Amino acid sequence: MINRVLVANRGEIARRVFATCRRLGIGTVAVYTDPDAGSAHVAEADARVRLEGTRGYLDAAQLIAAARAAGADAIHPGYGFLSENADFAITVQDAGLTWIGPPATAVAAMGSKIEAKKLMAAAGVPVLEELDPDAVTAEDLPVLIKASAGGGGRGMRVVRELAELPGQVEAARREAQSAFGDPTVFCERYLTTGHHVEVQVLADLHGTMWAVGERECSIQRRHQKIIEEAPSPLVERTPGMRAKLFEAARLAAQAIDYAGAGTVEFMADGSGEFFFLEMNTRLQVEHPVTELTTGLDLVELQLRVADGGRLDADPPSCHGYSIEARVYAEDPAKDWQPQAGTVHRFEVPGNVRVDSGIIDDSTVSIYYDPMLAKVASHAPTRRQAAGVLADALTRARIHGVRTNRDLLVNVLRHPAFLDGNTDTAFFDTHDLAALSAPLSDERAVTLSAVAAAFAEAAQNRASATVFAAAPSGWRNLPSGFQTKRYADASGGEHEVRYRFTRAGVELPDVAGVGLVSHAPERVVLRVDGVDRPFDVARYRDDVFVDSPLGPVQLGALSRFPDSDAAVAHGSLLAPMPGSVLRVGAAVGDRVSAGQPLVWLEAMKMEHTVAAPTDGILAELNVEPGQQVDVGLVMARVLAPVDSEEGEPR
Repeated sequence: MINRVLVANRGEIARRVFATCRRLGIGTVAVYTDPDAGSAHVAEADARVRLEGTRGYLDAAQLIAAARAAGADAIHPGYGFLSENADFAITVQDAGLTWIGPPATAVAAMGSKIEAKKLMAAAGVPVLEELDPDAVTAEDLPVLIKASAGGGGRGMRVVRELAELPGQVEAARREAQSAFGDPTVFCERYLTTGHHVEVQVLADLHGTMWAVGERECSIQRRHQKIIEEAPSPLVERTPGMRAKLFEAARLAAQAIDYAGAGTVEFMADGSGEFFFLEMNTRLQVEHPVTELTTGLDLVELQLRVADGGRLDADPPSCHGYSIEARVYAEDPAKDWQPQAGTVHRFEVPGNVRVDSGIIDDSTVSIYYDPMLAKVASHAPTRRQAAGVLADALTRARIHGVRTNRDLLVNVLRHPAFLDGNTDTAFFDTHDLAALSAPLSDERAVTLSAVAAAFAEAAQNRASATVFAAAPSGWRNLPSGFQTKRYADASGGEHEVRYRFTRAGVELPDVAGVGLVSHAPERVVLRVDGVDRPFDVARYRDDVFVDSPLGPVQLGALSRFPDSDAAVAHGSLLAPMPGSVLRVGAAVGDRVSAGQPLVWLEAMKMEHTVAAPTDGILAELNVEPGQQVDVGLVMARVLAPVDSEEGEPR
């Protein structure tokens, strides 16, 4: 009988497993690396063991030693890291510990996507033909490069031009090696408008096999899912598809004598024809939508199967609709750049499920995946589920790093999404720039700046030591306006001028707005006769204003700017902390706008920083292997000089 579980993972999935263990009366052990020392999953465990190095989650010997030291008798691998490593599963069992996962033979069979496709084809499961990267021709294009040993979008590249293939293969190999310790990649035909549909399977050691509903995960960026739902809109509208999917999933699981929780993934076209992609021999990130539509606790069932227990003869039926959105610390408008830093506050209201690895004042590290949380809704209809989730995300207090929250809400409210037209080309079809647009319009940003100014005035008044009862800016005689200046997320500036008088507050630059009340954290403005509340939070110079008009982030601007702090025109700033992989030019080289100049590795992904303009590379301040902090000037490009004007153009 399992008594104490070590979760060989971090963040959200560790907390998720701990929650079920706590409900079942099972003890918990956390492991952590130095960047995660202050993480929520560490604080919540009964016992915690430090791992050496930032890659400690991939060190089987350290994990086994941690389990022994803490008295754990079972290991749950979570997802990612070593969760699909057959050697680790064997090591756990050889150490006399219970492996909360499928048999090592099943993990090994699916561990190589190349060999898995051959196995599935032999079992009668439809597959896409594997292509050798060295043998791809123009007729095969477009192709998808995939890492044989991994998932989660890492090591994946779409290639549409044959000349790009060698470089993209090498980039995919580097990324796969970094993320999974195996650089092997392969190619397959790329379905440009496909549907990513998967089936949750569960099996015990006594011959019972469940197919527990399907999920659609077609809204993706960089081949990584960001919105998942159950049931699938494509399956719902395609007669007979569900039965065929379930049968293919059962064939796949039976072919490798599967036990435990797993997911068989397929790529389907618009007609409902589908092909095997891979089988994830672990719990999926998106498992909450299956739990919400079935009432199951998949982690509890994993524990039961690992303990030798039996499943019921038949799985439960599904009820309603569930949609999950992954909140990432990233900037979709800037090529999905991941963000690192502090999350001062994270709070999601409403009747939704929140699975998160962070709490207030958590740090998003450069070393691991930038997912902050998964937020999932459940409702009788799909449209209601989308509406509930969009509303909860809109009202969420997310203060600190930039996130993809606005994009998620815009997708959930998009007519095509609401109609169920969700394929993997959604962002290409529906204009990523528009989908990334802020939820707050220009008027809302202006009003938020006004609210921020009055909140600051209230704070100054509350902290005053002399004449504390007097209004902010009070004078014996008539005086000028007080002024506060803020920058918004797009770089625009907002100057708020106001003056307290006996008749009320004057706002000469903002028509139709009056002040109802103001406190350091809440301001109520009367806007065109309607009272509107604004909640204001300030963290040094960063100001976050939340209201029903939409969230707004502002930066308080100094009255006396430091001219020495200005960044020279043409500078390439490090968009995130990371490690320099290589540079693409030397000082004195002529470069073109958009030409990649520096390759960075951060959060297990490669990122390129390109020249901002045509010109000459005048400075290069980094070299391969160097660690950089966000905002570092890595290089500077001088634009060509206009011979007539004598000025850069």
